[in-house]
Amino acid sequence: MKKLLTATAACALFAGAVQAEDIKLGIIFGFTGPIESLTGSMAAASEAAIAEVNASGLLLDGSTVTALRADSTCVDSAAATAAAERLVTGDQVNAIIGADCSGVTGAILQNVARPNGIVMISPSATSPALSTAEDDGLFFRTAPSDAREGEIAADIMTERGIKTAALTYTNNDYGKGLAEAIATAFEAKGGKITISAAHEDGKADYTAEVAALAAAGGDILIVAGYLDQGGVGVIRAALDTGAFSLFQLPGGMIGDNLTAALGNSIDGSFGQVAGTDAPGMKILADSSGGKFDVNSPYTPESYDAAALIMLAMQAAGSSKSTDFAPKIMDLANAPGEKIYPGELAKALELIKAGTDIDYVGASAVELVGTGESAGNYREIDVIDGKIVTTRFR
Repeated sequence: MKKLLTATAACALFAGAVQAEDIKLGIIFGFTGPIESLTGSMAAASEAAIAEVNASGLLLDGSTVTALRADSTCVDSAAATAAAERLVTGDQVNAIIGADCSGVTGAILQNVARPNGIVMISPSATSPALSTAEDDGLFFRTAPSDAREGEIAADIMTERGIKTAALTYTNNDYGKGLAEAIATAFEAKGGKITISAAHEDGKADYTAEVAALAAAGGDILIVAGYLDQGGVGVIRAALDTGAFSLFQLPGGMIGDNLTAALGNSIDGSFGQVAGTDAPGMKILADSSGGKFDVNSPYTPESYDAAALIMLAMQAAGSSKSTDFAPKIMDLANAPGEKIYPGELAKALELIKAGTDIDYVGASAVELVGTGESAGNYREIDVIDGKIVTTRFR
């Protein structure tokens, strides 16, 4: 009898041991390309959430999580798809944090994630087209759609007395969707878009594009581009030619590299980027240890994307994407005990005990529709060559 009990205990111990896994999460952002100055902070925030969970030892009976980075380039869909394919089929990742830019995110979703049944949570892909993309219930985003940003941009311009605006956008899914959203919302409020014209990234000279924008005129130039690419080039050409001195800056244009490149020459310009003054922001900032800038665009959303994936695994009792995907919406919304950054161990314990949680995180997560952020924004002004947050919306 004693021998039988010993054998049984040994079997139980063995069963417990094999339940622990080495879970792998892919982080696919544009570490090169037009928003590369933002992605280091985004990735570091995701990795901070992973480190927090690993330190707890509470995920799926002691499983550990390894982060694997890959470069989406932000703009090259073929390269992004190949990078994601390596993560999924080569490295056998359980889920993907990313991608970052909208076009490459859509390509990875359709060409890699859906065929392989892999969850993706993007912290920064904002194209309205992604709201209706076929996703088999696998795609989520902690960033709001540009349809919402269009409304915010229109509100800000109208409140500041802007009546007419020229608009230029980067010639891809992100730029086209955002430009349409801003134009539709601004004109619904009585404003006039004098011209809406695409620009290509990677050019040395944007004088011709600016000439067409100047000919149409406007109180302001809306630049729906990238801060590390054509958007800055367009603004520089507009300043050099005297075509415009005031610029409306959507999220893809906002970051320290913008003012590093242009200084106080764009003082008076303004814009908006996803962000909040929710309590979780300060908590994440205090716990960052200087490893990332919580105020850098899409950084808090990146922490939240990683956290939601791991908490959903705990809720499902499985690291398999098709098992835990249905849990994400429930965890991200009320009812339940609110969970903030630094409380992932607590969340894992509550979930295991069968207690409902409401993951608020750093960015005040609230997922709507098919799984995207309801949308919080910070309004910014360029003052004395610096980007200053002046209001939250």
